[in-house]
Amino acid sequence: MQLSFKIKAMEGMFGHDNADLWFGYTVTSFWQAYNGTISSPFRETDYEPEAMLVYRTDYEIAGFRGRFLNLGTVHQSNGRSEGLSRSWNRIYAQFGFERDNLALLIRPWYRIPESAEKDDNPDIVDYMGHGDLVAVYRDERNAYSLLLRKNFDTGYGALQLSWSFPLVGRLKGYVQYFNGYGESLIDYNHYQQSFGIGASLTEGM
Repeated sequence: MQLSFKIKAMEGMFGHDNADLWFGYTVTSFWQAYNGTISSPFRETDYEPEAMLVYRTDYEIAGFRGRFLNLGTVHQSNGRSEGLSRSWNRIYAQFGFERDNLALLIRPWYRIPESAEKDDNPDIVDYMGHGDLVAVYRDERNAYSLLLRKNFDTGYGALQLSWSFPLVGRLKGYVQYFNGYGESLIDYNHYQQSFGIGASLTEGM
């Protein structure tokens, strides 16, 4: 289950009409209905507040139009006690491109270092890498997306495929497949495969 929102906090930053400040917040919970001895009904809940400066752009590269540049900072944690606690902070630059029905989002990031005594997961970059790539293709009724992460030094990464389609009104059906590391913070260093179906109010990325 995922709940997300994003709000525009300020328009026209630094005197530029094409620069806005946004704040976002995402809560993701992972269902664990059949393990009553360990944290049923949820295995994990991750919290992700974010702030981003959005620059609208308009340039062409390799047949794609560069539509925006996001400069942001994001914190992600699971709010659990020592031993099960996971958290990290990042700064990133995200580049958005469009070509007909295809959109590409390229986001390199840098993990903000923590002291050894406060770091719950010092090797998280080994599994989560230094950025991600999202490709989204939309036709008249459906949206298909691919998310890729890879740390080329360690060989760890992740692949996520998603398909959303209309059901009733604004409600959309949703199918998703995940393969790799980092689907949740608690299991960031464990290889997983998962398949999910459900409903959403927005098209999944």
